[in-house]
Amino acid sequence: MYNPAHPGEILKELYLDPLGLSITAAAKGLGITRKSLSEVINGHYRVSVEMSMRLSKAFNTSPESWLNMQQQYDLWKNRDFASNITIKNFVS
Repeated sequence: MYNPAHPGEILKELYLDPLGLSITAAAKGLGITRKSLSEVINGHYRVSVEMSMRLSKAFNTSPESWLNMQQQYDLWKNRDFASNITIKNFVS
């Protein structure tokens, strides 16, 4: 099964590293703490709606692209949980 990258990994590899931006400089430019950005980059925090808007403005992307990446990662990460859910089917 496809293993999508956490959006923080994408942020680091496709945006920060090529631009030579440190986490500290990027956090300052995004108007957030270094700790918050580090947590996102290391996959410990999710990309929120607010963060997606900050990233989209900073890197000329769409907020939807960041949220879609997060959603794909979350769905993949929780695939085992989903397979164990038992629910009555209300539609016949």
